[in-house]
Amino acid sequence: MKTSHQIIFKNSNSMKDIPSETIDLVVTSPPYPMIEMWDEMFSKQSRKIKDALNNYNGSKAFELMHRELDTVWNEIWRILKNGRFVCINIGDATRTLNGSFALYPNHSRIVSQMLKIGFIALPEILWRKQTNAPNKFMGSGMLPAGAYVTLEHEYILIFRKGEKREFKTNKDKEERRKSSFFWEERNLWFSDIWTDLKGTTQNLFETKTRKRSAAFPFEVPYRLINMFSVKGDTVLDPFLGIGTTTLAAMASCRNSIGYELDSDLKDLIYSGINNIVPHSNERIRKRITDHINFIRERSEKKGSLKHINDKYNFSVITQQEKELIFNELTSVILKDNDIIEIAYSNSPTEKYYDDKKDNNKIKVNQIIPKVKNNKNMQLSLLE
Repeated sequence: MKTSHQIIFKNSNSMKDIPSETIDLVVTSPPYPMIEMWDEMFSKQSRKIKDALNNYNGSKAFELMHRELDTVWNEIWRILKNGRFVCINIGDATRTLNGSFALYPNHSRIVSQMLKIGFIALPEILWRKQTNAPNKFMGSGMLPAGAYVTLEHEYILIFRKGEKREFKTNKDKEERRKSSFFWEERNLWFSDIWTDLKGTTQNLFETKTRKRSAAFPFEVPYRLINMFSVKGDTVLDPFLGIGTTTLAAMASCRNSIGYELDSDLKDLIYSGINNIVPHSNERIRKRITDHINFIRERSEKKGSLKHINDKYNFSVITQQEKELIFNELTSVILKDNDIIEIAYSNSPTEKYYDDKKDNNKIKVNQIIPKVKNNKNMQLSLLE
């Protein structure tokens, strides 16, 4: 099994490289309008934005910034297949201009535009990113009528183009079954509030690098890709940044296309790609060990489970998990024109056996071994 990944260093307001109705999923986190770190980027797109900021006209700058993003959402409508999803991670902004403090509701402005284009809005996710900083509250401390609520969450907005996706052919149905996730993962991932992601488990990039680039942690696109697409689908990120969505697509056996305006991020993107084989296989190993621990605890409380996964021989809660398989990454090859090819194993490294005579408790002889740097890996722009 192989996937292909293309990185295009252009402005995504025109994605002419992508034919209409060829993308299966969009996962992205655009620059947040009215967050100061993005002022220069937006001002380069429009002189009017720079003038509005210089004149302390926050409402006008906010609208003009979103009009720049609107061109991308319009392009996404063109290239997205019917029945496919768009997931947009966005935070609202608070800012003081000329002594006036205000909230700039980025999420509602994007929802409004997506509905105008024709997308169907679906239940959103609140990503709770609370901080324990003692001075996090804004305003006049303990005195009433002068303090402001602190923003400690971001939104993951979810839209669909057209009606629900159908899986008609036997091959499509098979790929869907292979792409299933665990029952307990479903319960966590499809909650409307995510409180377990603090951005600290990502080890592909340094924390300071992520903070400077405002990149979301690997787990955010990884979950969304597994939730809303199947293996072999093509995922687009029109605001690629340091490449986290591409890495998550690689780890999930999906193809991907990423647009990034800032070519200076190229080395950072490929640095992450150089580490994706061990990182991805580590994530697979964690999903399996987490599941085994969950099944062990559940079987001790409730007894034997009815279903067994066909590939790994461990217990699962539902029949829909029986054909689930994780494809470990085996190699990364750099092609021409910033195209990367990923190869995968087609069968599990290890199997895990139930001992039904012992109340169906899981016996784990060996978890997937840690993957060392693959000798066949032929990719490094940093050498």
